[in-house]
Amino acid sequence: MINLTTYEESLKRAVNQARERNIIIPTFKQMQDPNLIPARIKEQLSGVGLWDLNPLNLFRISWHNDPVPNGGGYGGVNFLEFPSELTGVDARIITLVGKWFPTGAHKVGAAFGCLAPRLVTGQFDPTTQKAAWPSTGNYCRGGAYDSNLLACESIAILPEGMSQERFDWLASVAGEVIKTPGSESNVKEIFDKCWELMASGEDIVIFNQFDEFGNYLWHYSVTGNALMEVLEHVMGPNDNYRGVVLTTGSAGTIGCGDYLKQQFPGSKIAASEALQCPTLLNNGFGAHRIEGIGDKHVPWIHNVKNTDMVMAIDDDAPMGLIRLFNEPAGQEYLVSQGVSPEFVEKLPLLGISGVANMLSSMKFAKYYELGSEDIVLTIATDSMEMYQSRILELREEEGQFGPLDAAGAYHRFLMGTSTDYVEELSYYDRKRIHNLKYYTWVEQQGKSYDEIQAQWYDPNYWIDIQPQTEQINELIDAFNDRVGLL
Repeated sequence: MINLTTYEESLKRAVNQARERNIIIPTFKQMQDPNLIPARIKEQLSGVGLWDLNPLNLFRISWHNDPVPNGGGYGGVNFLEFPSELTGVDARIITLVGKWFPTGAHKVGAAFGCLAPRLVTGQFDPTTQKAAWPSTGNYCRGGAYDSNLLACESIAILPEGMSQERFDWLASVAGEVIKTPGSESNVKEIFDKCWELMASGEDIVIFNQFDEFGNYLWHYSVTGNALMEVLEHVMGPNDNYRGVVLTTGSAGTIGCGDYLKQQFPGSKIAASEALQCPTLLNNGFGAHRIEGIGDKHVPWIHNVKNTDMVMAIDDDAPMGLIRLFNEPAGQEYLVSQGVSPEFVEKLPLLGISGVANMLSSMKFAKYYELGSEDIVLTIATDSMEMYQSRILELREEEGQFGPLDAAGAYHRFLMGTSTDYVEELSYYDRKRIHNLKYYTWVEQQGKSYDEIQAQWYDPNYWIDIQPQTEQINELIDAFNDRVGLL
């Protein structure tokens, strides 16, 4: 359960600061359905850029934003359906598009789900405390952004090997940026830095995406609803929803699968990771290049008992495909293979992990031999806007990308996708993965033995978290009433 105990003295200070800074906090309901957003706020947003450091952009933490960089309103959920000429499978693979969130990634919503409940209960005092955001990239960007909009001091913590775009942007948004050793797989080093900060004597609150149930709950309620809306839009009378397939970083996003499985009990949840660090698949470890999916541990908020499949993607594949999708020779080759020019223009909407999610969905479709009436869902967390430096690095490492390179990438990484490194999980396979949580969370991070047992054995553990969205909505409404700006 998320602790929603109220602390009146610090809550008073948060209310006063929000009134002084003209801050109104959106509810989860408004993020699910922008029709509930007051008309006055929508009118004001017409003059605000999507990435602007303006508190009004809290109301753009939504899958429904118009796909424009400035002044947009709201429409349907942003999604793409991949053509079979690209995937090589008959199944309908559909991805939500995260680019049209503030910061260019949906993690800004996950961070909001962690900070907002603490703020409206007085558990976080923006006048005296700092919010620390440890992550391997987009979550700490989202946390720094949300903190800025909510008038909270922030510390962004991420590995030094992440893309330069992240650091350049954070320099102007976060109060402080801390680089930890290593890259994508070096999550423990991030945790170590958090312990160091807590021992420093500063009044710092750690918002650890890997154990914050606000991350899980935001995706369960907001992303889950967005995916349901897409299904209602695209499903024909004979179509079948088969499952959601996602690379796991903090395991927040995969919480949407719990929501979808409640609507479609026969559907599946598949978790994917890098072959170079197959922790779920093989208790493995290593370094990899699929940015945004930290590993070498099982996140505390991963409902492993509800996960049906694990798989791994060789990170050569997404790194090769970002060149195919973004280099002129690659785009020309895709058109020659029957992919429409209009769709090719949209491929930069997929960042590295988005490409990995597409490949994972293709594996899922091939494993279950899905046909043209079967639907698989996934998510593009961010876009290539975050990774232009990676394209430049690949050009330096590998040289120019020509027609032969394009043909090789297309046939090897797309048409050559197979069902290797895929495991359908039995009860005891799931328990094996769940038990890995012990070494990180009980031995190292101070979680209790009783709670890790409850996560597995208590049938209400995860179910009791899910209705808390309504309690949080009520607390946000009460907070806004006290601020008085509505």
